[in-house]
Amino acid sequence: MRRPSIDSQLEASQKRLELQGRLSRPLFTGLVLFLVALGILRSAVATRLDGFTLDEAYHIAAGVFYVEDRAFQINPEHPPLVKLWVGSFIAATGFVTKPLRQFSDKPDERVFTQSLVFQMNDPDSVQRRARAAMFCLNGLFLICFAFALRRVFNVGVALGALLFLVIDPTVAAHWPVVMTDLPVALLSATAIVLAARAFRDWSWGDLAACSLFLGLALTAKHSAPVVLVIVTTVGVCVALWQPAMPPSLVKIQKLLKIAAVVAGALVVMWGAYFFRYSESPPRTQTFNRALADKIEDVDTPVYHFVLAAMNAARIVPRAYLWGFADTIHAGMEGRPFPQLAFGRVYVRKGPKYFFPAMIAVKVPIALSVLVLLGLGLFFARRLPSEWNFPASVTLAAIIFFLLVLAAGATYAGIRHALPVVVLLSIFAGIFAGFAVLRSSRRLQAVAVAAYALAVASALPVVRPWEYFNEFVGTSNASKYFSDEGVDLDQRTKELAAYYRMALKPASELPDIFYFCTEEELKGRDVDYLGRDKKRDLQALIQAERSGTFLAGPLALIPSPFWDRPALRAATPVTRFGNLFVYQGTFSIPADTAAFFYFDGIEKLYADQPDVAAAEKDFQQSVQIDPTAFFVHIELANLLLKRGARNEALREYSQSLKYAPADRLIRQAIEEQIQRVTNQPSGKIPPLRNPFLE
Repeated sequence: MRRPSIDSQLEASQKRLELQGRLSRPLFTGLVLFLVALGILRSAVATRLDGFTLDEAYHIAAGVFYVEDRAFQINPEHPPLVKLWVGSFIAATGFVTKPLRQFSDKPDERVFTQSLVFQMNDPDSVQRRARAAMFCLNGLFLICFAFALRRVFNVGVALGALLFLVIDPTVAAHWPVVMTDLPVALLSATAIVLAARAFRDWSWGDLAACSLFLGLALTAKHSAPVVLVIVTTVGVCVALWQPAMPPSLVKIQKLLKIAAVVAGALVVMWGAYFFRYSESPPRTQTFNRALADKIEDVDTPVYHFVLAAMNAARIVPRAYLWGFADTIHAGMEGRPFPQLAFGRVYVRKGPKYFFPAMIAVKVPIALSVLVLLGLGLFFARRLPSEWNFPASVTLAAIIFFLLVLAAGATYAGIRHALPVVVLLSIFAGIFAGFAVLRSSRRLQAVAVAAYALAVASALPVVRPWEYFNEFVGTSNASKYFSDEGVDLDQRTKELAAYYRMALKPASELPDIFYFCTEEELKGRDVDYLGRDKKRDLQALIQAERSGTFLAGPLALIPSPFWDRPALRAATPVTRFGNLFVYQGTFSIPADTAAFFYFDGIEKLYADQPDVAAAEKDFQQSVQIDPTAFFVHIELANLLLKRGARNEALREYSQSLKYAPADRLIRQAIEEQIQRVTNQPSGKIPPLRNPFLE
């Protein structure tokens, strides 16, 4: 790596000091606080009608148990940072709980936590308090990110990147939600920026700051090990190739400092679990699924080896490892869900270009232009010399993140790419900072115009979670996409309001195909077809039904199982964003099949399972619609357990018949068929239903 000349370093440093001299630290701090306050106000107004996302109630209730019982066996899918923060707010202001118990699997645990939020507490009160807590937390992380950019680049870059994030609709949508995507994105980007500073000067203060934010990222979400790899790799490369005298001694010292950064981050992560290896203080309760089974679920040999090695070395708490295994299985290997991406249906994973393309259609076009201009300055070697290294590190991190994302699942949409969005904001800030640094009115005008156009594009969309830029259009997005960046249960409040206003007075029970939980519908006093199973059974078993149907994007896509072509071809009578209302007579046997499946899951994975009733439900489901391969798996498992070997083999074979053309899914079923064919029944374990993940 060629080092810049001393003269060029001094010149760049002088310009940086001159700029910061014109904008003192108190003034910079005031501007940062003003922009963050403006972002909170914008987000609060834009998201005021949003309901809970699908996972928020799960996280909130878990957070309360973390704080009150220090019980990490519940909801270990995510590390505890966000849940501890929100749980502290909620517990301190009042939250009714029940004693923890052993859960039979994830569905049982979800029902337990969601019933706490929606039925034993006032969900709107819980949401208001949780939103306030998350506004504070994400606002704090944004402030830290801005100060990190000021230290590494200059105030112009910091304010330009911060303004990018304040305008961006996806950031606004995630700001108040109790989810881990925005916190890990901000913490990851801050750690990467600080690493560029730390590995340039090697001062203990910068190294400690980098280690702190890296550790906080690890406590926020299980995608943060990607950042650990990036930071460690950058440090090692600089340590080995940066010229120094005497080279051997200095290289060893630098490598030891890198090790200290990693060790410090791990200490922060262990601290979030109160430095305890086990998930439960009395160790009488454990996860909803055994850790060994969770690791065994991971099919990819490399991932499986890493998880097994971590388990043997006890390098992280058991709860962290359980969640890491869950993330790899679901986030990297993928879930067997159908997904509409760019107008085409995929199962498990979308195309390799999904995430770059998703960023292109979710970020306001004018902000993307600023990013491209910043990248152009970088590649044209127009930047101050002291910016080149941190810009290079940022770009390398973006590329590495995108490569990891390309290998993983796409069901979550833009929210899994938020670390990339935050890192891209740095290049928008670089262009804005460069324009100010060079006092170029032309470049400054371009920056101002781009931010103004972005505001004009983003602010009119009052439900920013659903925002798509002009390449697609917010109102048309559901025609081309069905991932969680389109909808994640935020329209349930409008669903409840529509029921109370239009349906309840007429004693009409709607058919609901919207992605929401039974506990929330009960908590919001929504009656619907299927809520009282005995009452509604005769209506549910009818292939053709008349009435009102409430559907979300996922229910309307061409699906390999439980497809609803009649509903998809109809015209909605009204819509609330991505919640569509249909009225009329439709042939939808898929809904009956789905009803029996979910009723069977509820009975099978309950606190006190009713295995016989669950088997009957699964039998009815596959008779009505045999295309759902995972229902055959559940049925075959129960048949195998009670010794009906031939019937179990038939159902596993039916599962293989309807399974998607996916190697991991089909291979697992084929291996189970071989076991049932060749091994004694008592030694054959059940096949894990991938749809539970």
